[in-house]
Amino acid sequence: MGGSLKAAHARSIEDREGFWAEQAQLIDWHEPFEKVLDYSRPPFARWFVGGQTNLCHNAVDRHLDSLGDEPALIYVSTETDQERVYTFRELHAEVVRMAAIMQSLGVGRGDRVLIYMPMVAEAIFAMLACARIGAIHSVVFGGFASGSLASRIEDASPSLIVSADAGSRAGKVIAYKPLLDEAIRLSSHKPANVLMVDRDLAPMTMVEGRDHDYSTLRERHLDAKVPVTWLESNEVSYTLYTSGTTGRPKGVQRDVGGYAVALAASMKHIYCGNAGETYFSSSDIGWVVGHSYIVYGPLIAGMATIVYEGTPVRPDAGILWQLVEKYRVTVMFSAPTAIRVLKKQDPSHLTRYDTSSLRALFLAGEPLDEPTARWISEGLGRPIIDNYWQTETGWPILTVAHGIEQTPTRLGSPGMPMYGYDVRLLHEQTGREVGANEKGVIAIVPPLPPGCMQTVWGDDDRFVSTYFESIPGRQVYSTFDWGIRDDDGYYFILGRTDDVINVAGHRLGTREIEESISSHPAVAEVAVVGVADQLKGQVAVGFAVLKDPGSIEQADARLALEGEIMRTVDRQLGAVARPARVHFVTLLPKTRSGKVLRRSIQALCEGRDPGDLTTIEDPGALDQVRQALA
Repeated sequence: MGGSLKAAHARSIEDREGFWAEQAQLIDWHEPFEKVLDYSRPPFARWFVGGQTNLCHNAVDRHLDSLGDEPALIYVSTETDQERVYTFRELHAEVVRMAAIMQSLGVGRGDRVLIYMPMVAEAIFAMLACARIGAIHSVVFGGFASGSLASRIEDASPSLIVSADAGSRAGKVIAYKPLLDEAIRLSSHKPANVLMVDRDLAPMTMVEGRDHDYSTLRERHLDAKVPVTWLESNEVSYTLYTSGTTGRPKGVQRDVGGYAVALAASMKHIYCGNAGETYFSSSDIGWVVGHSYIVYGPLIAGMATIVYEGTPVRPDAGILWQLVEKYRVTVMFSAPTAIRVLKKQDPSHLTRYDTSSLRALFLAGEPLDEPTARWISEGLGRPIIDNYWQTETGWPILTVAHGIEQTPTRLGSPGMPMYGYDVRLLHEQTGREVGANEKGVIAIVPPLPPGCMQTVWGDDDRFVSTYFESIPGRQVYSTFDWGIRDDDGYYFILGRTDDVINVAGHRLGTREIEESISSHPAVAEVAVVGVADQLKGQVAVGFAVLKDPGSIEQADARLALEGEIMRTVDRQLGAVARPARVHFVTLLPKTRSGKVLRRSIQALCEGRDPGDLTTIEDPGALDQVRQALA
């Protein structure tokens, strides 16, 4: 691409078709596309129309001649003390076997496969096998509670679910099979088949006729041959559920060709990764980072990718850097939370290993605070590059692109708009563009670039109403994040405009947590807010009004009820959604029209001024929040 980032960005907006036709040369096409962009039905964009390609081919098959015996997948589990390196040729063989198993269970093009797996190699085989045969995968974060899993099974209606007996975190085994069985019982959709990988971590009961053992079927298909299914660029590659402001999960739907091109371009221009090198993302395949930058992106670039099951501090706080040294990692991707966890440990862990192979550490998933960025930057002596994006976009919206130009980073800022994204800062009420150093909503003028979501699975209307109708008078994509831009064009993220909170990089809808707490028989009503937390970025804090306030006059009764409520959330949504605290009040602060003043509650929790209270119905309600916090 060459030149400056500003020039590349300007060209990508002014000459979209020319720009993306060039990027499309970074992947293999079975049939060339007839049209770069079809934007005849705004805000829906169709990229590389008529072109035929395949994600599995681009990630695996096309490297067999040049990189066949080079590492492709490096599996490391500090939970089970296992380590295994698969070459591109070995990865290809395992993916083909998994594809043959899926076909033997009746899975074909366009069918959905739900993957509910820990961070094991078989999970990656399953994702790539779906891509190979044109099935649509939907990965659900392993260990998600049965209720959340059931709603995703219902929405995706998979013909096959791939799972494992258990996962493990920090030495604690989490049995998946009972959670999965319960989710299937709760769901109105019943999958025809369930494929189980037995890791020998937890006992599991197999359901006759429905459940199949992976190792038995793998033996049957050891020498299978399964050709790639060529897909039109706009066919669906996968759906990935993201928390919204309503309880119903949104399935972010992704295409094949646009996604492959966007990832190939980002590996070159943003991450500067080269074939034969090693990429290490410490994320999870249950999140978008895992899809884009554990599985597809690095492999498309011909890089080896590390799949890591474990925490950043076990066996000790040097484990991540030990892996960097051992596998000569050149590009690393993690989350600010992981770095904040490491910051509490002995700093000598940072210098104990040879991390000289590392060109840069990329951080994303939540806003990166300045002290954390400075600590890790000084400790590693390597560039720390923040990047900002969403499940919906699939690759970074804001960062710096050192593959185009050595733009300096700026502490506290993820950077500037990437090529393809026409980013604007807009006034929430009027839709006008705001100037430098003025707060606005970060929005993108459509068409969205390749790799971004096509729509919400099965619900085009929801796609339009959720993302493109929140700013008055303008059809623009809202990120639902506040931002500000300095005089040099660097953006800073100021937090959400809606009710989604970011706990250690996991997006959670406060509405979902409220619904869960409300389901406890003692609770009459509840408000949940996201509160700034030094370690996790944000944590959920609840304020509940009880049906019988007299029942918790004693402190031990209050503690017991708080524990019960937290266990309810654990059961329904999983431990990641558990509030840090549930406080009890007799009324919630509301406006006279009955709207809960969540921003005022949040401000008090964070020790800030609660703001304009002219519309509050009963000022005594805020005093109760103050007392509960004291």
